[in-house]
Amino acid sequence: MSPGATVRRVTIVGAGLAGLAAAVALRRAGVAVAIADAAAQAGGRCRSYHDPQLGLTIDNGNHLVLSGNAAVARFRAAIGATAPLAGPDHADFAFHDLAADTRWTVRINDGPMPWWVLRAGRRVPGTTARDYLPLARLLRHGEGRIGDRIPTDGPLWRRFVEPILLAALNTAPADGSARLAGAVLRETIARGGRAMRPRLATPTLDAAFVDPALRWLAANDATVATGRRLRALRVAGDRIDALDWGAGAEPLAPDEAVVLAVPAWIAAGMVPGLTVPTRHRAIVNGHFACTAPPGTPAMLGLLGGTAEWLFAFPNRLSVTVSAADALVDADRESLARRFWADICRALGTDAPMPRWQIVKEKRATFAATPEQDALRPPTATRFRNLFLAGDWTDTGLPATIEGALRSGEAAARLACGGALA
Repeated sequence: MSPGATVRRVTIVGAGLAGLAAAVALRRAGVAVAIADAAAQAGGRCRSYHDPQLGLTIDNGNHLVLSGNAAVARFRAAIGATAPLAGPDHADFAFHDLAADTRWTVRINDGPMPWWVLRAGRRVPGTTARDYLPLARLLRHGEGRIGDRIPTDGPLWRRFVEPILLAALNTAPADGSARLAGAVLRETIARGGRAMRPRLATPTLDAAFVDPALRWLAANDATVATGRRLRALRVAGDRIDALDWGAGAEPLAPDEAVVLAVPAWIAAGMVPGLTVPTRHRAIVNGHFACTAPPGTPAMLGLLGGTAEWLFAFPNRLSVTVSAADALVDADRESLARRFWADICRALGTDAPMPRWQIVKEKRATFAATPEQDALRPPTATRFRNLFLAGDWTDTGLPATIEGALRSGEAAARLACGGALA
């Protein structure tokens, strides 16, 4: 709404993390909210479910956050989340090159002064302190491709920068947006290891984010209606004046706003003239019902194989492949066997493959290239009571949990005329 406008009620379409963040922020400001989602459960792409093939409750993907993610901390504090985000005490990143059978750990010191690059035992093997200087080009605000700003070869790139940026951008890093990569690095590694510690939802994403948000909202007179799909927005001049949920247009009150927190392609089909990212990248995850051998790191970067990151949970091992368009149509059992072979090489075991599950997300995130980043819309629209939320909006970050939560906060703030802190 415009500055100074009074909004008394907001309808939030979509109960992923962006929609939930908007709902929490609005209820904390005393605004009535109604939340609806077309899916059978809340959470969007960050959801958990019981998988009968594994006999376990798993997440749809291995979604990582970092200790410096401020919106994650704000959201969890607001909803009283107690399920931990688990991870190492320091920003230690373990890697294993499966082809060369070599291991190393990058150990970033806690403070902002990066003295870790001066210690051979902390930096990437085969690098010198001088090799890290070009990374400063990414820290500066700049446009274009990552490959046009820093070298994309050599041990530093292959053994650390490339796998980290691939996970953050879900796009081939050399072609990725320098603007987005710089934003990530400024908020994490540039602030030191205290902001760079990796964190995983334990035991599940639902427990760490979704369930406590739903409980908080229910306790504050805002519940989520699932299985309710918005069919259309009705436009009247410069505002949305009705919503169609499939049984005809339902008028909005003059003091009612709408936050549209749905995937980009759905929003584009509803909002006249809306420009959104048009290209997306896949993520493929493999889950295996087994216990990790003693000493297995909670997170292990893998090079030279098919899997890229291995995560050790108490009741399963999981792997993730980002920018996985080349794998997303592959046979599921074939993928499971390839992933399991990588796991066995990484952990030094020849155990038979346990119960498994492959989870494919064909349009997991927008392609984080400069061209696609430029298509991301702002939170505000040309309709004065319609606002957008989602990690595909122009948050200044790649498509991450942090970005999704920030987008929800931004939508809530604008819906209230900028009155939220």
